[in-house]
Amino acid sequence: MRVLVAGSTGVIGRSLVPLLTAVGHEVVEVSRKHGTDLLDRDAVRRAVRQAAPDAVVHVATAIPAAINPRTMARDFALTNRLRTEGLSNLIDAAPGVRLVVQGLAYPYRHGEGPADEDTPLLAAPPRQFASSLAALTELERLTGQADGLVLRFGHLYGPGTAFDAHGSVTAQIRQGKMPIVGRGESVFSFTHVHDAATAIVASLDRDVTGALNVVDDDPAPVYEWLPAVAEMLGAPAPRRIPVFAARLVVGGWGVTFMNELRGAANTRARLRLDWRPRHATWRRGLASELVAA
Repeated sequence: MRVLVAGSTGVIGRSLVPLLTAVGHEVVEVSRKHGTDLLDRDAVRRAVRQAAPDAVVHVATAIPAAINPRTMARDFALTNRLRTEGLSNLIDAAPGVRLVVQGLAYPYRHGEGPADEDTPLLAAPPRQFASSLAALTELERLTGQADGLVLRFGHLYGPGTAFDAHGSVTAQIRQGKMPIVGRGESVFSFTHVHDAATAIVASLDRDVTGALNVVDDDPAPVYEWLPAVAEMLGAPAPRRIPVFAARLVVGGWGVTFMNELRGAANTRARLRLDWRPRHATWRRGLASELVAA
């Protein structure tokens, strides 16, 4: 199969391209580094026409290395455009072609237990996340219209992510600068970048549409995973700060991110893609990444 990968030089793309090649696919890489801006409709049409792909994978983002929740709306403006305008350009250039798109598995509406794909997304997100959620909603609408598949990834870790040995989150934890906010009740569902890539590969030859959560088997609240990762790093135990104090520093989205997110269930991805995460739990996955580094 000839697969066009938009965002081939990004965190997921760097794991995906060699994996696609290893299993026999022919890969066409599309990114700014390869001379194509996804926001340039004519350039995308030329790239797609030349590639003549059997499938299109869209994993292009422009997420900053370090994220400030107070300035997220500004810092994610380009990523939001890639998720909407960039995707629209790809769909227009490659109508009827198998489409797999990167989404997010953590902006689910509050509730008990891990969320499945039928759970609604946040209804009234904090202001700094509102534009990102609107872009994700539009991304899923466009993908649905094109009979494509959105793979909702959890909190990514592995090479090149904020959780790798030199990543921004790891640095904050190592320096004792990532506190537990309130009770630390946000539940994180993690996804190793290799597992994100294997899910994409599995989805290419299956007639699956809609959205699937691609996460590990071990959702964990902040009050559990954050001290555990600090211990892996030999860092100080994270301090605790009340919600009202955190809101002054990181704003509403920062508080939601650290104290109110809901984990996700991967049951449908397992069934419909016949996929299993190689890194079934962040406990071993993160430990192996950090120790190896």
